[in-house]
Amino acid sequence: MKKILRGYLQASLILKITIALILGIIVGLVFGEQAAVLAPLGDLLINLLSFLIIPLILFTLIVGVNQTRLSNLGRMGGKVFLYYVLTSAFAIIVGLTVASLFNPGTGLSIDPAESFEVPDNPGVVSVLLSIVPSNIVTAFSEMNLLGIIFTAFAFGIAISALRNSKEHGELGEHLYKVIEGLNEATFKIMNVILQYVPIGIFAIIAKTIGNQGMHTILSLGNMIVVLYIALIVQVGIYVVFMLFFKVSPKRFFSNARTPMITAFVTQSSSGTLPLTLNAANGMGLSKSLYGFSLPLGATINMDGAAIRIAISAVFAANVVGAPLSFTDMLMIVIVGTLASIGTAGVPGAGIVMIATVFAQVGLPMETVALLTAVDALVGMGCTALNVTGDLVGATVIDRKTTSDTADPTI
Repeated sequence: MKKILRGYLQASLILKITIALILGIIVGLVFGEQAAVLAPLGDLLINLLSFLIIPLILFTLIVGVNQTRLSNLGRMGGKVFLYYVLTSAFAIIVGLTVASLFNPGTGLSIDPAESFEVPDNPGVVSVLLSIVPSNIVTAFSEMNLLGIIFTAFAFGIAISALRNSKEHGELGEHLYKVIEGLNEATFKIMNVILQYVPIGIFAIIAKTIGNQGMHTILSLGNMIVVLYIALIVQVGIYVVFMLFFKVSPKRFFSNARTPMITAFVTQSSSGTLPLTLNAANGMGLSKSLYGFSLPLGATINMDGAAIRIAISAVFAANVVGAPLSFTDMLMIVIVGTLASIGTAGVPGAGIVMIATVFAQVGLPMETVALLTAVDALVGMGCTALNVTGDLVGATVIDRKTTSDTADPTI
């Protein structure tokens, strides 16, 4: 038994995750809904990752703020937000283009019995207000990522001010060392949790495949295939981005593959955040950058969800036999980009975004009910792309910021 455990611990993480994925698919197809008995193992993985979200964001960002100038943080913040808005809009354009070429949904019809109630979208104003929490404890207990980021920034700046003051310099330095130690301890815990990731992934994928079944997959297979083609195209665009900024795609995907696969299985950008932060740390990116950009990206940067909105819109239009006009597509790009801001990175959030866009452009809600049948299978790929887009943004902005610092003429 000890020999087996030693072999498991020494095997590469990506090998263990790959085997877990294959076994999970097999078990899900063979046992069907009975594979749900494995659900507690998957829930444990989600709990372990959620357990680390707050300390990782809080300590990493406080340390990062104290390792850079405030002026640099302002410049990085502008670049991050611009990147998120542009890539989300571009992802919708990619989705519309690919969907227009393959026309998913043609030949299907809506079941008159299908219905779907439009869920509430928090909206941009609500998101902006949530940046400053009225109660720190509530921000932490409700996992308000924007509120946690604000808290980390506030205390990070305060500690930096203490360290630079004559009166409290020694106190600030001691406080910073404690936070730095807690940050390192958090990553040590992460290294232990990584050993459980393959087991949790196996359980989640088995349950997901078992619940969906081959009938559901085949009935809406055309739409699923088109969506994954669009996701691959977007990944290709990321590669072009990285090459332009002289980032090695091979090295990037070597570090990013664990959070990408975990996001694929768990369908949660927020839940995968500890692994995403760990990957950024492994790449040697600036703590002040990824400690801010990745939690923010898990909240507002949804490239995969943006593609999903576009393809779902074309799918719905084809089902009802009313192809989208250029004006409709332009409206989808604008509304879809805005809808992606503030939609939580948790399973099922994509449906909220789709319903919001459909309500704005006049597409039937009955088609949303049809799309919920493959929500999990579609959400898996989209969430993986969300996380990939966040990491690409942090990587290229880090490279751009580094080159700007190295060359004062830029």
